[in-house]
Amino acid sequence: MYDGFGKHLTGQLLLPTMADSVASDDPKFCFEEVLSTFKVCLSEDKAVILENYVSGWRGLIKFLNSLGSVFGFISKDAINKIQILVNLLKEDTHSHYMTVQSMVRYELDNGLVDIDKRGSHPESGTRTLLRLHRALRWLELFLERLRISSEDSKTSVMCADAYNESLAQYHPWVLRKAAGLAFCVLPGRPAFFEVMNVGTPEKVVAVLGEAVPLISEVYQITEELYSKNNLLNLP
Repeated sequence: MYDGFGKHLTGQLLLPTMADSVASDDPKFCFEEVLSTFKVCLSEDKAVILENYVSGWRGLIKFLNSLGSVFGFISKDAINKIQILVNLLKEDTHSHYMTVQSMVRYELDNGLVDIDKRGSHPESGTRTLLRLHRALRWLELFLERLRISSEDSKTSVMCADAYNESLAQYHPWVLRKAAGLAFCVLPGRPAFFEVMNVGTPEKVVAVLGEAVPLISEVYQITEELYSKNNLLNLP
């Protein structure tokens, strides 16, 4: 069963013009925000701090939105899922949601996770974060491809390859097809580097060289936690 990232592709597929693609709705955004947030995403004992994880995703969403509507199918769902986690951080039980590890333990111990089939907890923190976790893998792979690419490399190919290695396995054929069409209209590598707003291409590569390993570490720690608790295929 699929859910979340990709569902907007079944409706109207908004294909941005080149002008829209390079226009930013937040001119103050700088990709170094993402770097700074993921630097403080892990505690000293390598627990994933939920509030900082959410902040890191907010930065990634700003980056995606800077490229126009082509990534709307991921950013819209990410915003919805972030709001679920933010609400959990505001509830009386917020102390159990300080880290991803404490959240998973608390929800499992109290029967707050639908393990085998969709039930009364479709918006549990554990299930919600799993959907973000899967999408984070896509972005990690795509950003690494951007980092090592040449100026004339096709972002459409890089993004599609990253998608096929990650999120595609959770989407039905119709969504995979629609995603492939959306990737075809991605702007070139220079446009991606421009909206990152960190300076020269060399500086962008350097910032990605710092950010991607941090994102990867957060992903791997979360992946191991979910794997250990048999949570990677929550309905």
